[in-house]
Amino acid sequence: MQTENEQAKKPELRLSRVFDAPRSLVWEAWSKAEYVQRWFTPAPLTTPRCEVDLRTGGVFYLVMKMPDGVELPMDARFVEVVPQERIVFAATIHGGVHVHTTVAFADEGAGKTRLDVHQVYSHETAATRGAPQGWKSTLDQLAEVVRSIR
Repeated sequence: MQTENEQAKKPELRLSRVFDAPRSLVWEAWSKAEYVQRWFTPAPLTTPRCEVDLRTGGVFYLVMKMPDGVELPMDARFVEVVPQERIVFAATIHGGVHVHTTVAFADEGAGKTRLDVHQVYSHETAATRGAPQGWKSTLDQLAEVVRSIR
């Protein structure tokens, strides 16, 4: 069992983004594999396989494909799902990194939605060091997907 001090040392990421779309549309883009497949993997990677069962205990699985053909799976379970408010999932990514992610959705006024992402990683790797840039790319792509489903 880890002490609070040991847990506090784990690498983490916090970021927020406001989308020019109502919460229901941003939520929809998270809720269906056909949409997640289009935005979750940072460019220039692609997502040849994706499964989203957005419910507590449901599967969240995808494969990120590098330009050189190397495939990197993410195997996750939804720990908590509160419709249009919060998604929490626990994942294992390449390199055996365990990632705990909380995504919160909030109205930002005038039909806008604020998305807050908090991730805690089991240990630091090149993937976790690249996560801020990766999330920036994926959230840019999420904005495009949200615009397309309006």
